[in-house]
Amino acid sequence: MNAPIGVIDSGVGGLTVAKEIMRLLPNEQIFYIGDNARCPYGPRSLQEVKTYTWQMAQALMKKKIKMLVIACNTATAAALDSLQKKLPIPVIGVIFPGARAAVKSSPSKNIAVLGTLGTVKSGAYEKAVKSLVSSAHVVQLACPLFVPLVESDEYEGEFARKIVRETLAEIEGESFDTAILGCTHYPLLQGFIEEAFGKGVRVLSSAEETAKDVERHLRFMGQMSKRTQPPVHHFYTTGSLPIFQSIIRKWLGIEEPFIHSIRFPKT
Repeated sequence: MNAPIGVIDSGVGGLTVAKEIMRLLPNEQIFYIGDNARCPYGPRSLQEVKTYTWQMAQALMKKKIKMLVIACNTATAAALDSLQKKLPIPVIGVIFPGARAAVKSSPSKNIAVLGTLGTVKSGAYEKAVKSLVSSAHVVQLACPLFVPLVESDEYEGEFARKIVRETLAEIEGESFDTAILGCTHYPLLQGFIEEAFGKGVRVLSSAEETAKDVERHLRFMGQMSKRTQPPVHHFYTTGSLPIFQSIIRKWLGIEEPFIHSIRFPKT
């Protein structure tokens, strides 16, 4: 089935998930929406995030997608259940795959979660981790400055390193051997995060595990793409086209991406 896979995010962070899907499933076409104009989602109410997530999902349903991936942890916490119940296609979030990867990786089951304010407040990661290992110890830290760094395309310099170091100092002394990047923007800061934690902590993104879930679902449903030519991916943003294009070029290596503006009604 050659219909596209829909991927949605509050901004550019979900490109980390899209990248893993493209790597694992190179024949699959992706239609991506980044809600950059209303990013970050972390400080917003869960109801507001749920409304925005539904707007993006409905826009992609009009593109005849065969699966929806909510590549945003805050949106997953807010809207995954309702989307799974009401949409006629499979809907995959990023929280449970991230929790599963962390539990697999952690010998001690002492796990840190770095997330947005919304994700941390929801407790979704702690719930997911403990559904797998009830005795696990979870340390959570909201990192509200990380998403703006990535969205402004300032995630590679010394300023970003300083922000990461100062933010993570808040959990210095806590005991954990594995850290989940509980926001899909955070892998773009992964080098600085690993540097701040040191070699004793493994830092994991949910992107790879989420891509594996996408593959499993498509195989089970018999909906793997049968196209013989490389797919053309389409990217939609509610925000700045030049910044969006710059990050797609750097992160995905697509020199001339097909980028479109998209607008949603104010609520």
